[in-house]
Formats: sequence, C-alpha cells, structure tokens
Amino acid sequence: MRACDEPWPNRDRPHTEECGHDRVVVAAVRPHAAGTVWCPLPGTAMARCPGGGRAGTAAPRLLRRVALRRVRPGWCRRALPGTLRRRRARRPTVRGVCQSLRRLEIGVQTEDGERHVRVSAEELAGLARRIGGEGDRFLVVQRIPDRPDVFAQVWHESGGGYTLEHRDGAADRHFQVAVDSPEAVSAAMTGWARQEAGWDEGLAWELLDMGPLREVPPLDLDEGEREVLERRVREALVGGYATRAELAELAEECLVTADRRPVSREQAEALADRLWLERVGEQAAWQGETDPERLTRAFRALQEAGITARENFTCCRTCSQAEIGDEGGPDDRGFVYFHTQCTDSAAAGNGLMLLYGGFDGSSETTAAVGREVVAALEAVGLGVEWDGDPGQAVTVTPLDWRRRLIR
Repeated sequence: MRACDEPWPNRDRPHTEECGHDRVVVAAVRPHAAGTVWCPLPGTAMARCPGGGRAGTAAPRLLRRVALRRVRPGWCRRALPGTLRRRRARRPTVRGVCQSLRRLEIGVQTEDGERHVRVSAEELAGLARRIGGEGDRFLVVQRIPDRPDVFAQVWHESGGGYTLEHRDGAADRHFQVAVDSPEAVSAAMTGWARQEAGWDEGLAWELLDMGPLREVPPLDLDEGEREVLERRVREALVGGYATRAELAELAEECLVTADRRPVSREQAEALADRLWLERVGEQAAWQGETDPERLTRAFRALQEAGITARENFTCCRTCSQAEIGDEGGPDDRGFVYFHTQCTDSAAAGNGLMLLYGGFDGSSETTAAVGREVVAALEAVGLGVEWDGDPGQAVTVTPLDWRRRLIR
C-alpha cells in the first residue's frame, strides 16, 4: 500500500477523482487503520477506496459521511469539478498575526479549521500539547510564504503517541517518525520552522513510500490560450489573497467550455506552483512594510476598536452587504470591508475602495465609522480620499499594491 501523499487536512476533505465519489465528502476518522486504503485527499475515510492511501496498525473505525457544508475553503486540492465551487464555505479562523521578532514565519492549520499565522515557539508548543481530542487531532505547518511540497505535520489521539512527518520538496522526500511527547514535537517543528541546521537530528526518521511520481503532460494550448491562462493566474497572484489550491482551481476552470476542458487538475497545479514560485522570488526583493501590510495594520486597529474589518471579503458588494452583519461581534458598532473586485482594482493600480457603515443603519453612525476608518488609515501612513459624505466610499490612494504571499 502507498502512503497518502497530501498534508492531513487534504486527507480530511472532499473526495478525489480517482475514487469517483462525486458530491460526497468521505472523511477519515483516523489516517492509519489496518486493512484500509485511505483516500489521498479530504475526508473521513472509506474502506478499500481505490484512491490510494496509508497503511497502519490501529483497528478500523466506524465510517461516516459528512455534509458538503462542513467543508472548509482551501482544503481540497484535487476536488472534482463542480463539487465545491458553487458553495461558499465558512471562512476559516485566522489567529496570531504579529510583527514580533519572536514569531515564527509559519502558518499552522488545525483539524477544526483554525489557522494560526506567525505564532511564537511557545504558542506552537501549546498547540502541540492541545491536540488529541475528537476533531482536534493534527497540526499542519507551512512556511511563509508557502512552498510546494514543503510542510511538517503531526497527528495525535489521546492516549497514543505522536506521528510526526515532514516533506522536503517532493513526494519522494516525505519522512515520518514516532515520538512520545508534545515537547519532542514542538522542538522539532520549531527547529524546522527556523530552518536550523541539524533540526532533524536525534530522531529515527523513516522515508515513506509514496509510490511512483506522476508525470504531468505539457499543456496542449495555442499561444493565445496560454497567454490568457497565465495572465489570469498572475492577476490573482498579484492580488495576494489566493492560496496555491485556489490558483490551481482557477487555472483548471479558466478555459473550460461546454465541450472542452483543456487543463487537467495536475497541469493546473503545476502551472499554479510555477507562477507562485516566480512571485515568491519577486517579493524577496521587497524591503520593509508594504502598503497592503499597512492596510492590514489599520484594519486590525479598527477591529480592536469595535469596527468589524474584513479584507478581500466575498466576491462583490451585494454579497458583502448581505454577509457582513454575520461577521460582527456583539459589541461592534459598524463595519468596513473591501471585496475581491476592489482587490483586483487595487492590484491594477487604481487605488482601493473601502465600503463602510453602522450596524444601526443610521447616517450618523455611518459617518462616524467613516471618520474612524480615515483616521486609522492615516495613522499607518496611507493616503485617503473622502469628502465626509456617508454615502460615498473611502478611497485609499495612492497605493502601491505589493501584498506578500503567505499560503
């Protein structure tokens, strides 16, 4: 049997094309079970699934199916076309953004959907100690910015040991070791995050057999199609919010017609990874805090002051207005956001339009929120255009949109 070749979140979400379970989520109760082949992507688990998987020694558990509504965005990297794309899933929680020099340049994803960004070594150790309960059994750690096929992960159930893994750039360099304490896990993961020399020494790592590497055939596109495809993916990259999985989905769907699907999932992933690494190389030359990072700092201050602040929030103004009320805390007075079309405009060099308002619907509260938004933006050094009219958007301009990729 082959070991599952995806990070654990991708073993616990929507099913794969090889398995053929369209519009069904099959999740693994545990990624190691004797006599069971585990699907290489999201899900609870399906005995004898033909998608390939990991062999283990624990007794098989009961299988269960979970509804599509429980799938979180960004977890399925090879989902079937149409299984998730028409449904907006709940946004994952993002925690721990901080500029402290003590922070690790990593993102940590948990089984329950939390994503902790730039945690400290102490916070990472706390997460390692926490896991083990139902629905909270693993951590997947990726560097910032994310690199294809580079991650570390740990699995633990209460009463058992810890299965620690890391991948070093390719599926044929995927290593595993069993350790007996969360302290050993956090020490190894911290060393991995800091890229310390010898971080992996002292542990009996084993190379896992992931099976033969799959060759990705070259794209069969004419010059015009290739130009359209790469331009669209690069536009999303410049926006800075898309994950590699979302970029691959975009590439796969970009040229689809009623009778033609010219880009396979594997080709889309290869293209997305190549262009992602190009952008990572570009941003390595950027110095200091960028305008989008200043914007994030302003939004964080507004959030702490009782203004619900959301970046790149939903696809359009209609959807944002319909959903922003659900985002607010019980004591929040108002909101400010920009949606993905605003992001596209900013990335194209046209400034950024911010939409705002008061939760009570009054023009007085809306104007007060507008003034707070302007003050927060100016406090971080961003230029603002607004005439004080609560019926007019706030525009951030001039704006140099260089948003660093994270995941």
